[in-house]
Amino acid sequence: MSAWENFYVIVGSSGGALIGLQFVVMTLIADKRQRTQTGALSAFGTPTVVHLTCALLVSAIMSVPWPSLVSLSVAVGACGAGGVVYGAIVIRRARRQTDYEPVWQDWLWYHLLPCAAYATLAVTAVFLRTGSRIGLFAVAGAALGLLLIGIHNAWDTVTHIIVSNAPDVETIPGSPG
Repeated sequence: MSAWENFYVIVGSSGGALIGLQFVVMTLIADKRQRTQTGALSAFGTPTVVHLTCALLVSAIMSVPWPSLVSLSVAVGACGAGGVVYGAIVIRRARRQTDYEPVWQDWLWYHLLPCAAYATLAVTAVFLRTGSRIGLFAVAGAALGLLLIGIHNAWDTVTHIIVSNAPDVETIPGSPG
């Protein structure tokens, strides 16, 4: 496991930093929103923070000096199973909310890819008990995947809020025409 130390330090610290940055950005653009969009926020904004947090959590789990591989696999499996359940809840929220009409890319990045990463963690937990190198690579891929999904979704959310709340050219005071 010591060979993976730098990888999990990078992924975990990146996840933690991006969680903080997401809070800062959402605070800065909070006054730019025209109305409360709690349905869209719980379906698209909050899961982004959860995915980044899970990347941080998996990094922490993989860095713990576990007494046995069974303990490690239980922790990774619980994280993955919890993520799959949370993914199902988020899909239900996305279908029920009326603030935003998701397009296929939204279903891919906000729902399909995160559920696949969490399912990978849940399934891979079985292989970790055997000390399989494939299991270690699968967990690393899922953690990195959640980090990259979080980066994509954070950027997508911020640009959506900025673009959807940008004034039209005709409504800018002093603009021609």
